[in-house]
Amino acid sequence: MPTSQLEAARDLFNQLDANARSTPPAEPIARASIELLIDAGLLGLMVPRAVGGNELALPDIVDVYEEVSRADGSTGWCYFAADCTAAYFGAYLDDAGAGTVFADGVPLMAGQFAPNGTATSFGDELVINGDYQFGSGIAHASWVGAGVLTNADQGSDSEYLFVCFPAAEADLHGNWDVLGLQATASYDYSLRDVHVPRNYAFNFFQPTIYRGGPLYALGVLPLTAAGHAGWALGVTRRVLDEVAAVASSVTRLGAASSLSTNERFLYEFGVLEGRFRAGRAWVREACVAAEDEAAREGAISALTASLLREACRKVNQDGADIARQAYLLAGTRALRDGPIQKGFRDLHAGSQHFFASPASAIEFATNVLTKVQPG
Repeated sequence: MPTSQLEAARDLFNQLDANARSTPPAEPIARASIELLIDAGLLGLMVPRAVGGNELALPDIVDVYEEVSRADGSTGWCYFAADCTAAYFGAYLDDAGAGTVFADGVPLMAGQFAPNGTATSFGDELVINGDYQFGSGIAHASWVGAGVLTNADQGSDSEYLFVCFPAAEADLHGNWDVLGLQATASYDYSLRDVHVPRNYAFNFFQPTIYRGGPLYALGVLPLTAAGHAGWALGVTRRVLDEVAAVASSVTRLGAASSLSTNERFLYEFGVLEGRFRAGRAWVREACVAAEDEAAREGAISALTASLLREACRKVNQDGADIARQAYLLAGTRALRDGPIQKGFRDLHAGSQHFFASPASAIEFATNVLTKVQPG
């Protein structure tokens, strides 16, 4: 049964689509689209209730990410990234840190968690320096995150932390000239001697869960994978819907009838639909299994975590391939500016992300083989 949040996201489709169509190339997504999502109560789906979020079940969260991304890939990308990032800081910061970051409700957040910076202790603060990429949605964010490695004191190990700070502290480079996901404005950004209270940071791989339910035992990587999966499913769904919509009005040169009655088209389109639906079912299965295991065991196994990440990789890479095949099926309708071409570009951009990389398949296979005992 659809959640009220999913129904709200569906109601926003036409407005989000129209805003995206009117956004000039290389400009950030319209602020009006962000406000629509906020006003509809859709910011904070993954965020703990204790800091103002919804804390929905993971499959329900993915459904909403999918629906927003169906309306526009760039909006959906910035939306899930902001929501996931806020979820991590909402669950893993101590009470003092969360009390400040979430003082005015769930903030718009952005940032890269790859450890491309350093943190030096200075009393109760960390001094951050680093150079980061892919700050999706940072043009509209009020808080920004960054992965850092601490400069280890003598006799101690370096820590991998995810820290956050007001967006004004980041120096944005404005360099985002790309094939797809153009309106994400995923600028590079730099930090120079930025002072951050220590309680604005958490240990990336071993965070303490200060608030929220079993969902947060999944950790940053599996939860991020779920976000990317929802995004890929939404954009792929839009491409297939657009091809279906033009099938009855497209007749190939020399053909006796439209694509909608052509057996070759029907076969190939059916295969693409089947691939999409199979991937979507796997994502939902993996989300349910992970959350159930976290509720039962208090944590998830390496195999369960890698299964969710592999389901994410699968629908991202399959989405790009489905878009390629759909582009060819639609003929010159896809060549011209429009949702099919845009989805093609966005899915190929998304397929280059770490969460769509072969590393997930390798890790998953390794965990499967470790689990299987000979004999």
